[in-house]
Amino acid sequence: MPTIDRLLEVGTPPVMAILRGVTPADVVDIGAALVAAGVRLIEVPLNSPDPFASIAALQAEFGGEALIGGGTVLDLASVERLSQTGATLMVAPNADPDVIARAIALGLEPLPGFLTPSEAFAAIAAGARRLKLFPAFSAGAAYLKALREVLPAEVGVWAVGGVDADNLGAWIGAGAEGLALGGWLYRPGNSAADVAAKATQIVAAWKKAMET
Repeated sequence: MPTIDRLLEVGTPPVMAILRGVTPADVVDIGAALVAAGVRLIEVPLNSPDPFASIAALQAEFGGEALIGGGTVLDLASVERLSQTGATLMVAPNADPDVIARAIALGLEPLPGFLTPSEAFAAIAAGARRLKLFPAFSAGAAYLKALREVLPAEVGVWAVGGVDADNLGAWIGAGAEGLALGGWLYRPGNSAADVAAKATQIVAAWKKAMET
């Protein structure tokens, strides 16, 4: 079963696709386009249509090679339902200690959101090993660079919100372990070909950033 650690160890681009608004009818084709382009971390936010069906479909189809999860997870009941899909990633926009702890207890890898140092350290105290800086665009890469001076070195930070192929390098340079992309990469109505083109572009931007 993939984990973020295992994917990064084999050189998988640290790029997560956020499929907000995707439907179960489209999700497997979109997932196939992402995986083929090299994007192996996929999140379906729970404010999408029938999200648990989409997550379960992705897990059934790609769970052996990609890390599948749910996003915008706000309460314990949602953590329980997410666990039942077989997915292993739990993404949240906030740092609720109870949600984080329950995710860990159920074998889910939590990626809670934070904006302030206080929120970051609360999430770490609850057991999170990785954090989601959200909304990243409101803080900027310089803010992340400053945060990295005080956050534990072993805690990874993922930039989420306003990230695209043009600014990916700045986030990596500021100390981001990974990045997650929503509307830039996928919007409801986009075809699998549309998503494949954007996914290929972001993977190429990541490879370029690694060379500089």
